[in-house]
Amino acid sequence: MNLNKRYFSGLALALLLSVSSCDQDFEKINVNPNSPEKVSSALLLPNILRSTTNEIAGNSWGYGNIVMQYTAKIQFTNEDRYNWGPQGSPYGSFYNALRDINNIIEISGEAKQQNYVGIAKVMRAHLFAYMSDAYGEIPYTEALQAKAGVNYPKFDSQEVIYAGVLKELEEANALLGTTTERVDGDILFNGNVTRWKKFANSLRLRILMRLSDRVNPSQAMQAIVSNPAQSPIFASTSEEAVLQYLQDVPNQHPLYTTRSGSFDEVRLSEKMENTLKDLNDPRLFAYAQPTTNSAAGVVGPVTAYEGVPNGLGDEEALKYAPSGDPAKGGSNYLSRVGLLWACQACTSQANPIGYQAILMSYAEVQFILAEARERGFITVGSAEEYYKNGVKASVDYYRARYTVINQPTIASRLVVDDAYFAQPKVAYTGTTQEKLAKIGTQKWLALFFSGMEAWHDWKRTGYPDIKPGPAAFISTVPVRFMYPVSVQSLNGDNYKAAIARQGADAITTRVWWDVK
Repeated sequence: MNLNKRYFSGLALALLLSVSSCDQDFEKINVNPNSPEKVSSALLLPNILRSTTNEIAGNSWGYGNIVMQYTAKIQFTNEDRYNWGPQGSPYGSFYNALRDINNIIEISGEAKQQNYVGIAKVMRAHLFAYMSDAYGEIPYTEALQAKAGVNYPKFDSQEVIYAGVLKELEEANALLGTTTERVDGDILFNGNVTRWKKFANSLRLRILMRLSDRVNPSQAMQAIVSNPAQSPIFASTSEEAVLQYLQDVPNQHPLYTTRSGSFDEVRLSEKMENTLKDLNDPRLFAYAQPTTNSAAGVVGPVTAYEGVPNGLGDEEALKYAPSGDPAKGGSNYLSRVGLLWACQACTSQANPIGYQAILMSYAEVQFILAEARERGFITVGSAEEYYKNGVKASVDYYRARYTVINQPTIASRLVVDDAYFAQPKVAYTGTTQEKLAKIGTQKWLALFFSGMEAWHDWKRTGYPDIKPGPAAFISTVPVRFMYPVSVQSLNGDNYKAAIARQGADAITTRVWWDVK
């Protein structure tokens, strides 16, 4: 009997120790090593950069190039005729990316990794500015605070949004380079912190110019350009913000696997064709391919390139004949966009590494400085020199890209010389307004396939002259995106308050900074 008591007592003690041990290790045992609760900044960053840049590239193809009449559609022409409905891109995808950007700031802030924090702040500022440029008022100060109980964020005025964006870019410039951690996962600048600083300050120049009809940018712009050691900006095409696409999925450029039929719906516009030919501009050979009927190969005489007017009805666009002869109409008589952007199924000359998604180019920065100098916002440098640098940088960029994809014949055409700049329509001469018109036109030419930037710049300047096509649904060029349907249904009260301040949720309602 005593033996049984001792046995059961020992058994009970063993069970108690076993249970206690299990309790101590319970959390450790139930952590799934293949599904970590926290992800490092290095793992978050590449997807943020890839997904948002692909979204910008898609906006460029679907709307930006068309509304700015770089390209025109010959089938399914709704976008070209301004039959635009509520627009979910980039609104939804950008807010999703911004959650991960906030996570980087939290994770790296705790780890005192200021380079990651600075990069995240540049991206956050960039995405908020991009959305506000397109939609107008958006949730900003209360955005992404669901964990704090803010499920229905208010929309902020653009004045508040851009002030916050500029402040964040200044903070990023001050943070970058203050710690020594290596930046992994940076598929944009390969961990080069100095280039991120230059991107931050170049974006500041873009936004300051965007607001220039509302807020005098002189003091802030002058502070940037007069102190390059503290606030560096892009100084060459080798430094600009472009995402290099690669050979394999998921890093191929977004158009590369497009169906050839969908790709061929988009052609060179007559507006772009006429402008390039009128200026004897070599970018004609970069931006377009010779028509099929010309049998000119990858490059041909100027006459081998033909565009189609924007804003035609479906039937008229599909049958359009540049010569006026109905027997010589249709797709074989119209130029496709250049080989850099061609899809895999479109031509054997397509190359997935040719196309780089442009977030901000050195050429754009030079044109911003040219305008700033001409308008007296800065006192550094020469407006004419900035202007010429912008043109040369654009042409040089495309010469380099066609060299990369082994198209030496096209690359050899991409040169500008003194004769180009001596042309009356190019030469930096005339009144201030005439000079600004030349800057605006050349900037438009350089912003081809640069997201929606040409559209936003046109809204501010009116250069070049863009007119709706004959079958357009409205009589003016659109000036904003309509909010997504989800915003109306899920955040209705704040949506109504925003349009009460801003104006009707219509593509004809100007945003705050667009006062022309």
